[in-house]
Amino acid sequence: MAMSRRTFLAASGVAGAAAGTGLLSACSSGTKTTAGANGAPTELEVFSWWTAGGEKDALSALVAVFSQNNPHVNFQNRAVTGGAGANAKAELAKRLAAKNPPDTFQAQAGAMVGDYITAGQVEDLTFLYQQQGWDKQFNPQVLKLIQRDGKYYSVPVDIHHINVLWSNIALCKSLGISTDPKNMTEFIGNLAKVKAHGKIPLAVSRDPGQDWQVKHIMETVLLSTLKADDWGALWKKGGNWSSAKVSTALGTFHEIMGYAPGTSSQYASWDQVSSLVGSGAAAYQIMGDWTEANFEVTLKLTGGIDYTWAPVPGTQGTFLFAADCFTLPVGAKDRDASIAWLTTCGSQIGQDDFTSVKGAIPPRSTVSADERDLFDPYLQWSLGEWQKDTIAGSLTHGAVASAAWNTAIDDAVIGYLKDGSPQTLQNALVAAAAKYQV
Repeated sequence: MAMSRRTFLAASGVAGAAAGTGLLSACSSGTKTTAGANGAPTELEVFSWWTAGGEKDALSALVAVFSQNNPHVNFQNRAVTGGAGANAKAELAKRLAAKNPPDTFQAQAGAMVGDYITAGQVEDLTFLYQQQGWDKQFNPQVLKLIQRDGKYYSVPVDIHHINVLWSNIALCKSLGISTDPKNMTEFIGNLAKVKAHGKIPLAVSRDPGQDWQVKHIMETVLLSTLKADDWGALWKKGGNWSSAKVSTALGTFHEIMGYAPGTSSQYASWDQVSSLVGSGAAAYQIMGDWTEANFEVTLKLTGGIDYTWAPVPGTQGTFLFAADCFTLPVGAKDRDASIAWLTTCGSQIGQDDFTSVKGAIPPRSTVSADERDLFDPYLQWSLGEWQKDTIAGSLTHGAVASAAWNTAIDDAVIGYLKDGSPQTLQNALVAAAAKYQV
């Protein structure tokens, strides 16, 4: 029987513990592994950066599905906290360089996985796509963005909506401003009204290590001005980062950042920033839809009453996406257990249990009416957008730019936070593209 996220968490005991779930059916998630020598349990070492809030709860839900089908496999959680995955990626790089990989690791589908492919660090999983039928079940637009030379090297477990504006309903209503501004001009006018009343217009951290939050805002403003086709062209050879449209977008971004004063170190992480919107200390936040899980699960708020959502102004009709995925590292200690985990990640029940807790949607082309009942109003809205919008890949969350290019853009954003010059920012972005566009 389908249930909402809160009912699911209460029934399953997922919140705070990797417990069995009340949502599990007798359906198999696919391949099961065999026990180790003499029937001894085997271990599956899984590397991720899901350590808090709805992310941790969602991982627990996915582990519960896996463990039901593979009870002899001991799940070893090697999650690394901090930096929106930056710390985990740094630790993973050390292990891969030392040829001591975990059995599987979290990545972000698209260009980020491409770095591991080039380095020969992950196996081709096309056989699993064909075996499980994922090459026909997953959204074809996503499949185009996550393959290389027609081959697949990762299994997406979710789709996150990146270009989302979150609003505190009570605060916006009291100020007479919209929670769904249609363009940047209207949005900036709303920000000015919030500032005039002594509240935080746009909540974001400017703290060291949190520059990704600012980059997240920047990419959505670029998308707002450029639209999907020109945004996609930036990541291909010849993409023009010195164009007038990019200049206009960065000028708008600079104006918006004038209403994003930053937060105290007490509110540095993205979820702490979200709590400012939840409490009414801030009016807006631009962030991915893991925020929704934080509002619902951690802050115990109700969508449509305490907070609401809309596309970032000017991005209507485009779904900026990121997909968490898992890989099969070359040299994994227990390859069979890794494949069993990947099969769970790609399965309908694994994805439904995971996404209904995490605040994301499944990467499949179609979702049944029964599955829709799993999702709360936000997720049903996001699923509707996903099925009708043009899909574009996220910069900040690994879909369109290599790790090296992303790092160069990080440096450009950090430079902007120091000197506040949109022209210097654009110059740095042009230089990064000249070096890394392929």
